[in-house]
Amino acid sequence: MSEVNPKALIEAARKASKHAYAPYSNFAVGAAVLLSDGTMVTGANFENASYGLSLCAETVALARTSSEGRLADVVAIGVIGGRIGHADTAPVSPCGRCRQIINEAAQLGGRDLPVFCGGAAGDEIAAYTLSQLLPAAFGPRDLGLA
Repeated sequence: MSEVNPKALIEAARKASKHAYAPYSNFAVGAAVLLSDGTMVTGANFENASYGLSLCAETVALARTSSEGRLADVVAIGVIGGRIGHADTAPVSPCGRCRQIINEAAQLGGRDLPVFCGGAAGDEIAAYTLSQLLPAAFGPRDLGLA
């Protein structure tokens, strides 16, 4: 398993957030997923004029990971967010939907994933486990799949 470097995950998420398509919220989010071999997969939020069709950065990164057949290899995730054009420093955590999406990877990999949260700028990193963010989660394990 790769060593988890929270600062590297947050920096990769910040870099990914530069590619956010967020013309409606003006809130850019980036995510970086660390795989067991040290590979990082990133994603940025992708909004849509039909708001419900928008995709969160975490969902984009995990969908990319899944499309490579690597969803069970996720060992950590980093997330950042902030208003476009501002140096927001408060850590941003995944929304409820994304916590459920992250849980899919966590249960498939048999891990309580560490989730590192940062702001668009600054050094503050909040560290959680997925079970802290989503206690009593429902997922593949409940269906006998993990």
